[in-house]
Amino acid sequence: MKALFEPAGVIVAGVSSHPGKFGFTALHNVLAGGYGGRVFAVNRDGGSVLGVECLTDVGDVPAGAADLVLVCTPAAANEALLKECAAKGVRAAFVASAGYREAGAEGAEAEARLAGLARDLGILLAGPNGQGLVSTPAQLCAQIVGPYPPAGRISIASQSGNVVSSLMNYAVQTGVGIARAVSAGNSASLGVADYLRWFATDDATAVAVVYVEDVGDGRALASTVAEVSARKPVVVVKGGTTSAGARAAASHTGALATTERVFDGAMRQAGAVRVASIEEAFDVAATFATQPLPAGPSVAVVTTVGGWGVMTADAIEASSLSLLALPEDLRASIDALLPPRWSRNNPIDCAGGETRDTVPSLLSLVAGHAEVDAVLFLGIGVQSNTARLLRSGPFYPGHGLERIVEFHERQDGRFGAAAASASEEWGKPVLSASELAVADPANPGPAAVRASGRLCYPSTHRAVAALDHAWRYARWRQRRSL
Repeated sequence: MKALFEPAGVIVAGVSSHPGKFGFTALHNVLAGGYGGRVFAVNRDGGSVLGVECLTDVGDVPAGAADLVLVCTPAAANEALLKECAAKGVRAAFVASAGYREAGAEGAEAEARLAGLARDLGILLAGPNGQGLVSTPAQLCAQIVGPYPPAGRISIASQSGNVVSSLMNYAVQTGVGIARAVSAGNSASLGVADYLRWFATDDATAVAVVYVEDVGDGRALASTVAEVSARKPVVVVKGGTTSAGARAAASHTGALATTERVFDGAMRQAGAVRVASIEEAFDVAATFATQPLPAGPSVAVVTTVGGWGVMTADAIEASSLSLLALPEDLRASIDALLPPRWSRNNPIDCAGGETRDTVPSLLSLVAGHAEVDAVLFLGIGVQSNTARLLRSGPFYPGHGLERIVEFHERQDGRFGAAAASASEEWGKPVLSASELAVADPANPGPAAVRASGRLCYPSTHRAVAALDHAWRYARWRQRRSL
């Protein structure tokens, strides 16, 4: 697996000079990603592409100079190509080529031959019919699609390349980054369970996300998930859960669906974090990658406006979390920070009574209480939203507006940093939520949360759902004394 995700050198086979061809895009992405090892471009015609002189034969690659070949050649050429690569010391191949099992019986036979040949040659075979892989610790973008995500601690193994792209798009949007990502394609040799086992031992990976359609050997998959879950969280999304989805999966990669209830039960028993959508998968993975696990279900909600607190209380009540009954000593401490009109209950509604230092002090105070297991902070970005209105009006600059605009924006920046600081200080999850994370990403509040390396959740309901999954997983570990 190290040859796949951290190769010493890369061969791109099937390079094209046409910018619309996968063979061009693959070479471009490897070079543009900043990969520091040697890169060899191979095609039948030679020439120069993107400043790289193309070799006309893999035999011209120096022996031992490349661990990985990224295959963009037609399926009919790939068996001969693998033999040539093996002779040069290549130990891993990602086959992006289509025309295998998904194309029918003849393609299935060709796929079986390719997998058998790779096994005989001692080459680790990823794909075929996949979009490629990303490994940010190696600055490797060996894929035929975009994007190239920021570095982070989420790793992905998916039977759909587009699902990988979707998760990486969320990483670009939120700043919560990716460690490894691989499109398993038809999984002729390597399946998601194989990648999962490697992620379990990978120091760069804090949480694994898998997308499956074809479960294959369900017992082996469940066993692998249980093994990995004992070390780090595994977030699972499954396609083909309905008859319509199962038919779509079969036409997609030749996958076969399995009984949904059986799969769900097996995953829960194995400690997997089962989610229903890609958005939820990213929210939950980002939580695991950037927040401590909660030690218990008790949540305190800190909010600058009451309505958000009410809806959050409803969401918590509908989950496995619990809205903490505010302890008397904590209530007394909050009295010293807020005016008498504050809610005096949980959710802790500041009721507009916050001053310059109230929110940072309140977040640390609440997170530090022994009976609080997690904190949800609502209202970040509100002051900056007011500042935006002032900036865009006809009276700016002037009338003293510059000073108050700067103050509002500075405060929201402080709040985002304070949420992260409180979490780090007390070792507890502190989640910030605001629709401004998507409605106005440049708002200094959500921007400060992103700058802290954490996710600003687009809604309180998504924050509660992610925290609920984190607590369920933490409870699974506690019950097994892990």
